[in-house]
Amino acid sequence: MWMSTFARFALPALQRSTGVAARRVLGAYRAPVPPPSYLTSVQLRGQQTLSSASLPVGRHLVRQVRALNQERMVEVEWGDGGHSLYPFTWLRDNCQCPRCTHESAQARLLLLTDVDIHTGVKAVEVTNDNKVSIVWPDQHISLFDAEWLKKRCFSAAARQALREELFLNDRFFWDSSLVIPTADYQQVLEDDKAALAWLQALKRVGIVCLKGAPAEKGHVSRLGQRIGYMRMTFYGHTFQVEDKPMANNVAYTTGTLSTHTDYPALHSPPGIQFLHCIKQAVEGGESELVDGFHMAQLLQREDPEAFRTLSSLLVDFTDVGADYCEFRLQSKKRVIEVDSEGQVVKIHCNNATRDSILDLPVDQVQPFYRALRSYVDIMNRPENVVTFVMEPGDLVTFDNWRLLHGRKSYISTPNQLRHLEGAYLDWDEAMSRLRILRRKVHGDA
Repeated sequence: MWMSTFARFALPALQRSTGVAARRVLGAYRAPVPPPSYLTSVQLRGQQTLSSASLPVGRHLVRQVRALNQERMVEVEWGDGGHSLYPFTWLRDNCQCPRCTHESAQARLLLLTDVDIHTGVKAVEVTNDNKVSIVWPDQHISLFDAEWLKKRCFSAAARQALREELFLNDRFFWDSSLVIPTADYQQVLEDDKAALAWLQALKRVGIVCLKGAPAEKGHVSRLGQRIGYMRMTFYGHTFQVEDKPMANNVAYTTGTLSTHTDYPALHSPPGIQFLHCIKQAVEGGESELVDGFHMAQLLQREDPEAFRTLSSLLVDFTDVGADYCEFRLQSKKRVIEVDSEGQVVKIHCNNATRDSILDLPVDQVQPFYRALRSYVDIMNRPENVVTFVMEPGDLVTFDNWRLLHGRKSYISTPNQLRHLEGAYLDWDEAMSRLRILRRKVHGDA
């Protein structure tokens, strides 16, 4: 099951490059399509194309090297006719010899204060075993493996490919037509291929539902241990989503929860959330999901001024109460956080914990409300919302930096109280485990 459902989402990524063209594909993405019949299961789970599609595979032959003294770079000509340039200073700073690099820790020993950042080279050559040898003016010798150098090529294409390999930034955008990818809970715990497919789909699509977990507490912790460790918060290592008297969170009521991201009141909100259905409500309680990145893209296209407002103004969030311990949180966030290239990287949107304090000049208050309402209206369009019912044993895993999740109101009885167990993790731990699993399964460097 995990293979076929993951493949339906992964395959389009194997068949396209990253960049502008890929983003157009993502923006137009609707329902997944089944993989072509001629692809075998081995090819489908061979994620070298998913993780390093643009990087050459196999041994790279160094045809020749030469020092470009005026440019202060070493030029490598590869066996396929390609060329790469490496600055002298970078090569000296990254010498791989035991004096300069601690091999088992893969950490630099050489101090920057001991590096002549204006260094030249005395000699450069290709060794008989296909390494690049550099003799520096102080007679220090550096040897660089061809594969190591090729992976670190400074060309725009190579850098883009390496970013995609390391961070899996290329994502599927979706709307209400999404068929949520599923995986088998027990297989993810026991099988490295299943766990790798789960984490890759989680990064690409933003959500995977694991089926078949026992309908009892403790299984979000087991899943967290599969990655490494969970994120401790003021609600504990795990939290119980139930109707509670004197609730310290609106999630602990039977009322409607508008779609939101969790914990923007923290300076660093958790990257991933687990929710495990232990018991469902007698009536109601349907879950709702929205792709916040896709909605931000629609907002930028339909209302660019609103997008500029939400990606520039800082908004106050707060959370006050007592649970694992007493807390009084305060932070400032942009509702839509973008990187230096203008790409959306995080959404911070939570109507319940958005503070009444609004630290803005008075003339920016109304523009802020207009922009936020424009974004919320797009997210509330029926064609953009995925609605589904969690069954006991379903364990939903999703990207809390990207997805907004909510819940319709519900009715419980004393004999059947709706109960979900939740937990948080960070993307650092998940991506670390993904890279480890990728090396175990496919031998990627």
